[in-house]
Amino acid sequence: MRGFLRPGFSGLWAAALGALLAAAPAGAQTRIGYIDSGRIWLEYKSAVEAQQRFERQVQGWRDEAAEKERVVAELRKEVRDQSPVLSALKRQEKESALQKAISDYEAFVQEVWGTNGRATSENARATDEIIVLIRRAVEKIAAQRGVELVLDATSGFIIYADKSLDMTNEVLAELNANVSGSSN
Repeated sequence: MRGFLRPGFSGLWAAALGALLAAAPAGAQTRIGYIDSGRIWLEYKSAVEAQQRFERQVQGWRDEAAEKERVVAELRKEVRDQSPVLSALKRQEKESALQKAISDYEAFVQEVWGTNGRATSENARATDEIIVLIRRAVEKIAAQRGVELVLDATSGFIIYADKSLDMTNEVLAELNANVSGSSN
């Protein structure tokens, strides 16, 4: 959840916020709040514990990968050093063992750190659990304080908004009307 505001979006956010505030009925006041998700991830005990559990898992995977890499290096050295004195059959056995060790190592690295690897899915699982808890807390506090819109100071994203502030349908209707009008 530790997102970063992409360059060039700050102007877009300012324009969107300005449009949102301008769309509020005259005399109505939109109550806006914000959170600092970076601080929450550093200070919320469950988030810290989840991060520590994940880091322990990652360390275990690193240790396992290092052991597999050590086996590859050891077999590589044996093949290099012993190859001149081994029979063709023994040399082939050593080279096959080396290829299998390399294949095992690469498969493990891909399984853990690949695009859809265990590290990615485990991080998402742990993070998603915390995000749900944070979102519930934000919604509860926003309702208690009468806040209609909650922004995240760390990432610049909307965390919570009163549904009545959502202008998406009107914007889509306007955009689609313009598309229909320009195609004629």
